[in-house]
Amino acid sequence: MSHDSTAAPEAAARKLSGRRRKEIVAVLLFSGGPIFESSIPLSVFGIDRQDAGVPRYRLLVCAGEEGPLRTTGGLELTAPNGLEAISRAGTVVVPAWRSITSPPPEEALDALRRAHEEGARIVGLCTGAFVLAAAGLLDGRPATTHWMYAPTLAKRYPSVHVDPRELFVDDGDVLTSAGTAAGIDLCLHIVRTDHGNEAAGALARRLVVPPRRSGGQERYLDRSLPEEIGADPLAEVVAWALEHLHEQFDVETLAARAYMSRRTFDRRFRSLTGSAPLQWLITQRVLQAQRLLETSDYSVDEVAGRCGFRSPVALRGHFRRQLGSSPAAYRAAYRARRPQSEKSADSDSAPPPQSVPQETPVPFQTRRTAAAHAVGPATSSLSTESGRAGAEMYAAGRPSLPGQRSAP
Repeated sequence: MSHDSTAAPEAAARKLSGRRRKEIVAVLLFSGGPIFESSIPLSVFGIDRQDAGVPRYRLLVCAGEEGPLRTTGGLELTAPNGLEAISRAGTVVVPAWRSITSPPPEEALDALRRAHEEGARIVGLCTGAFVLAAAGLLDGRPATTHWMYAPTLAKRYPSVHVDPRELFVDDGDVLTSAGTAAGIDLCLHIVRTDHGNEAAGALARRLVVPPRRSGGQERYLDRSLPEEIGADPLAEVVAWALEHLHEQFDVETLAARAYMSRRTFDRRFRSLTGSAPLQWLITQRVLQAQRLLETSDYSVDEVAGRCGFRSPVALRGHFRRQLGSSPAAYRAAYRARRPQSEKSADSDSAPPPQSVPQETPVPFQTRRTAAAHAVGPATSSLSTESGRAGAEMYAAGRPSLPGQRSAP
């Protein structure tokens, strides 16, 4: 899922400065940046694929600070350009920022502000959104970032309209994406915006990725809380909620446990997390249902009861809104995509579902679930026949699996 908003009148009227060229893309690198995110725009915009029908961009790799730049894994990079080269670019990409707790260099922020004022398109991939926010380029705008960091972005920059559900957000002259692979989605979107669907499709085939992914970040969410909440008194209430998701309780119950009025609790919870407590609670119940559908043979009705939903109808409604699928279709898609070896191991070693007492709560786990990838095109663990089917999906545009939301 992506979000394309109408750019503000001021942004829409801003023209590219005469010294900047639309076909020039500057990628701003910093020391400590993750190498995967950094490599995405380099691959998309820096390789000549005109033989495949992909229009060529001119890439400028720029150091955002003094080098050498060290990436994850201890690799050292030497960028061929400095910040001055950004003055020629029509698009400036910040792939990622090394730490959401440290401020970016002021010289780099000034360069981004000048580029934006002169009409350049500014792009932040994953935690690169924090750099754009620090430069003031996201004030009053919709934006996204990796779901794990979205609450922190919302808390630190309250004027930014953070939406952790989106894979990317296009607000005209400022664009942001979610984590890692969503950077590919946004870069493909930029190519599609500049040169049309055919060019973006040709590039997607070369990269062996879907030209346009359906769904958003909801299926990957494990929790919507910044790590710093651990030092806050509300942390105890949150921990209790996660341990008792199998019980039926509401936000009023949580407010009472925090010795606060509902209004005060809502305000305090939102200021800490960037999320409304009711939406957070529903998300946790859906995630619990997701795990049970993956790991047990309970019926959908039983799963609803074990996740604190008042009825199976309530589970189905919230599940479909968050994951774009019914619980039954999600389970079927998850099991269909699992390697045969895992299925055999489960059938040999898994205890029967009735061996778990009805009143025993399923413990909350903070790990990312394997089913986050179960409905995606993960072909590395599939059989040869399934691998061919996956390749056909990219070459010929196969319909999405059950459990995948249709593209808007």
